[in-house]
Amino acid sequence: MVVEVDAPGGGAPVREGVAVSRTKHDDVHMREALRLAELGRGRTSPNPMVGAVIVDGRGAVVGIGYHERAGGDHAEVRALAEAGAAAEGATLYCTLEPCCHRGRTGPCVDRIVEAGLRRVVVAMPDPNPAVNGKGIESLRRRGLTVDVGLRGREAARLNAAFVTWVSERRPFVTLKVAASLDGCIAERPGARTPLTSRKANLVVHALRAEIDAIGVGSTTVLVDDPLLTARETPRSLPLARVIFDRRLRTPPTARIFGTRESGPIIVLTEDWASPRHHERQARLADAGAEIERLAAGRFLRDAFERLARRGVTSLVLEGGRQLHEAVWDADLVDRVQIFVAPVDLGPAGVAWMDRGKVFGGIGTLSVRACGPDALMEADVHRTH
Repeated sequence: MVVEVDAPGGGAPVREGVAVSRTKHDDVHMREALRLAELGRGRTSPNPMVGAVIVDGRGAVVGIGYHERAGGDHAEVRALAEAGAAAEGATLYCTLEPCCHRGRTGPCVDRIVEAGLRRVVVAMPDPNPAVNGKGIESLRRRGLTVDVGLRGREAARLNAAFVTWVSERRPFVTLKVAASLDGCIAERPGARTPLTSRKANLVVHALRAEIDAIGVGSTTVLVDDPLLTARETPRSLPLARVIFDRRLRTPPTARIFGTRESGPIIVLTEDWASPRHHERQARLADAGAEIERLAAGRFLRDAFERLARRGVTSLVLEGGRQLHEAVWDADLVDRVQIFVAPVDLGPAGVAWMDRGKVFGGIGTLSVRACGPDALMEADVHRTH
């Protein structure tokens, strides 16, 4: 699933008043560029997913490309390579503003100009401060016609994690929970309570194959002892596992430390000065944890900024209740995923968050079946 977010603003201005092309052919080619961009899902982080289509003056597609992986050729470069000499006088459809700076690869705007393209249609500006509007202006200064905004909302949804990462300096956060019909997450305190069906679990693992990191609180580690790996769907990049553990309650014998080949295990803790805390840090480090020490006052926000600096653009928080409540109250949730199992756990059950508070803070809710379970998903409604 992708998330609808407002198109990013700020940065260098994009020329206002320029009409966005809305011809039938423009729309068809941009939709194809968006389809191509999707092919990079789960492989490009921390880079965005980008697709490109080149169409000659007769309306024939002469080159296509998408960004396959971070550090690889950009979508525009791959499309230009396929088009060759046919790019002369052609139109490029690109889901994201072409870059104008040198990162791992050279500026795409230079390649576009050298190829002799006549026109570029861009779905959305790149929110990266190194680019934001500069690539568009560079192309216009060098004589190309550039239209901006065609299917921009879809492009922003496609790269919601990237937009959040570069704009807010934190990962895009999905709050995920499995609950009973009566809103409980466990049959009693401290009881491991599997709720969802295999079909729902397949959906969970498919999501794990796409994201950068999974996060849980220390109570979840103590009660469920989860592996937090993507086991049902192939994954291209390492999966970071993040444990929010202010008091370092995570045992070094937890099963997760037997899965270090799947990706880093990051333990976020407060910077206590006590010898006991330091001893626990040492034991966890010996088990394979990467310890991140944070000040108490801004623990969550600093934790997310620290993860962002590690290149984590998307984070799914799988539990437990205290972590969910803290992140929700800190206004750090972007999406909610609720798997509802067709069972009641009764009055002894452990309730999840206040559902009225959650449902009052989200946008349009989508519901779909996952075997006997239902998956409810929604974006958090932002008023600021």
